[in-house]
Amino acid sequence: MNHPVVVKAARLIHAGDIVGAETALASLVETDGDQALVVAMDELPAKDLLAVLRDFDASRESVVNLLVSPEQFARAVVLERRYGDASHERLHGMINSVVFRAGGDPGEFIEAIAALDGGCEVLADYLSDRLESLEHFFRHGTFDFFSEGDDATVGMSDAECLDALSDPEINRPFLEHSEVNDHDWLELSWTLRYDHPEVFRDVLLILRARSNAEALRQGNDEGVARGGSDRPASAAEAEEESAL
Repeated sequence: MNHPVVVKAARLIHAGDIVGAETALASLVETDGDQALVVAMDELPAKDLLAVLRDFDASRESVVNLLVSPEQFARAVVLERRYGDASHERLHGMINSVVFRAGGDPGEFIEAIAALDGGCEVLADYLSDRLESLEHFFRHGTFDFFSEGDDATVGMSDAECLDALSDPEINRPFLEHSEVNDHDWLELSWTLRYDHPEVFRDVLLILRARSNAEALRQGNDEGVARGGSDRPASAAEAEEESAL
């Protein structure tokens, strides 16, 4: 990390001045052009880049969000899980503002994220509260619960439907891209399914596994709660009751 601006930005990030760090990085564009900032961000540790990215989204634009490369973004965003943000609000903002930025290619970012260990987990985090919608989309090709949508997989088992994702003759869009062009979870889900079906499959399976684990945990918790009142009385307790 030799570039003076990168050194300054890192120092400001460690001091908690994220806005100041972003301003320092943005100054490179004014003096040396866009490419200079892209090169400089390669020197910035992924955790420091993430700190800047987390502070800006589509409602608060940053030149960093506009110029970060898919590889740089992927290395940073896989660290987001360390923050333990159960709502994934920051992750949602980052992905929407960077992956769907004007003039960008969402596919390049999706490929870069999915290629890293934990990348599909990050995409699952982004869609963590959308499993029901994703399941309907998987089966019917639409997000409308009142529509049966595509009937190409009617009669197929779940395993066969999962395999069919890799078959372009079967896995054809029922919805046009223009119908889901929201630069948000609808568009990301559509892009995953039809442009990156293997990634879509992995993300869906991760979300299913999480849902099953949560259902099992809740079932165990309920069993423990009931166990306090339903457990058989010990011999000593039985004798006490008898004496009473």
